[in-house]
Amino acid sequence: MPDSADKTAKATKRSRGSAPDGAEGRFSAAEKAAMQERARELKAEARRAKKAQASEADLLAKVAEMDEPDRAIAERLHAIVKENAPSLTPKTWYGMPAYADASGKVVCFFQAAGKFDTRYASFGFNDSANLDAGAMWPTAFAITAMTPEVERELAALVKRAVG
Repeated sequence: MPDSADKTAKATKRSRGSAPDGAEGRFSAAEKAAMQERARELKAEARRAKKAQASEADLLAKVAEMDEPDRAIAERLHAIVKENAPSLTPKTWYGMPAYADASGKVVCFFQAAGKFDTRYASFGFNDSANLDAGAMWPTAFAITAMTPEVERELAALVKRAVG
């Protein structure tokens, strides 16, 4: 004779698996469609994550190719953007580090001084950045050294650009 624990377990098992019209253990068409949709979503998320990792790897490889002081500035700038605007996706743009929004538009970018043999590196913003201030505002900033003050100003600009 089965004990009460066995009866409870069997009753619980039956109630979890029961479905109308003898369809015990089967999913409805709507449930199957929802599961398939979720599987598509998960695959798309995985593809986006893999692409983002590849884009960031490309960016870091370009930074590693830079001469000093461009490399140090670009490395620190990358950390500042990632910390203050995690929604932006790192990528390369014209062979330089850049950061794009969800639609793929580049919001901000770094240009190494060594790339075009210029006097200083610069950090610029495209029109998708939310920096509008009246009838005129700067869209690029020269960077000769990465000081704590420069880091604070860049962090504030990046936050404002995506805000």
